[in-house]
Amino acid sequence: MQSLIRQFGEWLGIAPSTVIGILWSAVIVLTLAATSALLHHIVRKRAADDKAAFHWRRLINYLLTAIGAVLLIRVWVTKFGNVGTFLGLLTAGLAVALGDLLKDLAGWAFILSRRPFQIGDRIEMGGHMGDVIDIRLFLTYILECGKWVDADQSTGRIVMLPNGMVFQEPVANFTRGFEHIWDEIPVLVTFESDWRLAKELLAQIGREHAAPLARDVKQQVRETARDHVLFFRNLTPIVYTSVQDCGVLLTLRYLTPTRERRSSREKIWEAILDAFAAQDRIDFAYPTRRTFINYIEGKPDARAEAPGSPTIPHGTDRRGG
Repeated sequence: MQSLIRQFGEWLGIAPSTVIGILWSAVIVLTLAATSALLHHIVRKRAADDKAAFHWRRLINYLLTAIGAVLLIRVWVTKFGNVGTFLGLLTAGLAVALGDLLKDLAGWAFILSRRPFQIGDRIEMGGHMGDVIDIRLFLTYILECGKWVDADQSTGRIVMLPNGMVFQEPVANFTRGFEHIWDEIPVLVTFESDWRLAKELLAQIGREHAAPLARDVKQQVRETARDHVLFFRNLTPIVYTSVQDCGVLLTLRYLTPTRERRSSREKIWEAILDAFAAQDRIDFAYPTRRTFINYIEGKPDARAEAPGSPTIPHGTDRRGG
């Protein structure tokens, strides 16, 4: 056996000890691959659901990767005399050649330890928003939302984000702790409409659609407040009033589950259309062209003089004499 190893080493131009290291490395890799396949098969058969199976597969991969790394280091460390020399050379080489990958690996460790997000969360990082579907050593995979699709719904694309981005880009988590977001629906009515009645109808519609969420929202706020300081003074829907150039703007602000923004907007808009259609004193405002005759339609004390009406020059005494 040793003569065969020596001949093979001479043919490749490497030392016999290196040939032995290569053979042991191959045995380790093949053994771990077979073990991984067997354990994955067992998980598929016995896991309660797909989510549990996914987490078990990830745990198996991490454990076998760690075991393989330890065994391979043990095989090759003797080539460099001691562990310190080996690790020093390895670290220096990796730092120079694999700087970005090391940053991504550090980001992976940070994500697993500090948990700024986890699988299933909806996040936004580096200008990309989506649901986290996988977290690997170097990349985080998200199912993209938004972009050309309205109301934060899925685009169908899978976006791969380097884990090192957690050190460079702000990370927004839409579902961590508090699984609701504030949404606003602007409703523009004409100046001639009864805007107070419209505001009352919007507030009523907001309460009807947000009432089922009130208990869950308050409970989540109490739980999240244990770790974070929240400044939500009011969790109930509210309607704000402002004026624009073509009407009175009424903005309904309400809480909705993160992944139900579009469906909740649809239900609220349908309720608004039905409620306003039943009122003769409310009209929606939209871009139109109209003529406003000030000396006819203006307020009495703010009207201009009608064309052709006699004017009195400045300083003239009406009494004459």
